[in-house]
Amino acid sequence: MSWRYEWKILLLMIVVFLTAYNLPISAARFQNAIMESLYMLQEYARLHVIFCLLPALFIAGAISVFISHASVIRYLGARAKKVTAYAVASVSGAILAVCSCTILPLFSGIYKRGAGLGPATTFLYSGPAINILAIILTARVLGVEIGIARAVGAIVFSIIIGLIMAFIFRKEEQKKLEQQIAQPEPEVSHPLWQEVIHFGIMVLILIFANWGAPKIDSGIWADIYNAKWIITTILAILFGIALNQIFKMKIWKILATSVSTIAVHIIFKGNPMITFVTGIIGLSYFTSVDEGELGDWFAATWGFAKQILPLLFIGVLVAGSLLGRPEQEGLIPSSLVQTLVGGNSLLANFFASLAGAFMYFATLTEVPILQGLLGNGMGNGPALALLLAGPALSLPNMLVIRSVMGTKKTVVFVTLVIVMATFSGVIFGMFYR
Repeated sequence: MSWRYEWKILLLMIVVFLTAYNLPISAARFQNAIMESLYMLQEYARLHVIFCLLPALFIAGAISVFISHASVIRYLGARAKKVTAYAVASVSGAILAVCSCTILPLFSGIYKRGAGLGPATTFLYSGPAINILAIILTARVLGVEIGIARAVGAIVFSIIIGLIMAFIFRKEEQKKLEQQIAQPEPEVSHPLWQEVIHFGIMVLILIFANWGAPKIDSGIWADIYNAKWIITTILAILFGIALNQIFKMKIWKILATSVSTIAVHIIFKGNPMITFVTGIIGLSYFTSVDEGELGDWFAATWGFAKQILPLLFIGVLVAGSLLGRPEQEGLIPSSLVQTLVGGNSLLANFFASLAGAFMYFATLTEVPILQGLLGNGMGNGPALALLLAGPALSLPNMLVIRSVMGTKKTVVFVTLVIVMATFSGVIFGMFYR
């Protein structure tokens, strides 16, 4: 018996006991913080899991199974040309336009598949930060200057952070390079054009299923929003054809899923969430019982789900209890937040970056939140700092990143984002007060 180990257990038990004994259960702020954490968890489950995270998990599973190791190594691997690798990583993120949690399964997939640390972290930052819709909305609501600053800052950030990460951990990257050089060229199960079609359809389903309502009821964005489920349905039909033609899924399985989805759609009077879930269930069942590569696809997807979902939910609960939802309060008073981010001091920009990094922002929600904060005295510099740190990071995001690439790399990545966002905010605030 190790007495040192037993003392650790005893110490943990004492800490838990003292925490439970002294919980301020009767305090209104504590009660409100508990409710805010539950409200935020419910909001996340209702708004982001089904349409955002589930498709992303299937895409991540497909990356780990269908994207050839050779393709990842060629474009994002440790021996890939830097210009190509970082260009592909940053552009891929801009195209996806997902939130800080939805990007996680995709990042995990390419990183475990052999992507270099630099391009992988560029992709990790660029996905939620270089969101074309969010940048356009930022310019329209908060001003052209801050919109342009956000776009330029996010693009530059993603590449610089990736380069710095690759430099700091260059010894590990060198080992990865040597391993990749020593490995024989793996066989490609599907030609590139088939992979492009398969992943292109899934990414488009992810994008259009999550297309948010614009503030203006007319124009191209409103037209796309009004037709989003028609477009998603067409993409689902194309997806079924791709499964049959590329992966040889039997046509009766595709038809069974389609008929079930249509029936549910009629029974529940066109409820898109229930309809979407029915399609996901059908896809999950028929891939899970397959003994070939489709079965491997489901197994990889399920593996990502087991790794990521619990950590996300825990992180959302903690973030909700500390900071609350927009216009609501958690344990940390909103008045304190507004006081700390007024003006353009280094401390104000740092606090905005730090608070943004730990708080969870659903895609596009950072804009109305900042609109309210700016109206209450927040400086333009801290506003940009929060825009550069907030959408790319969150407490749930950090927990999952740590499980993928370790504590040290996660700490360095988070620190780089916060520091760069802080100084960018200071510089921007000097010119636009």
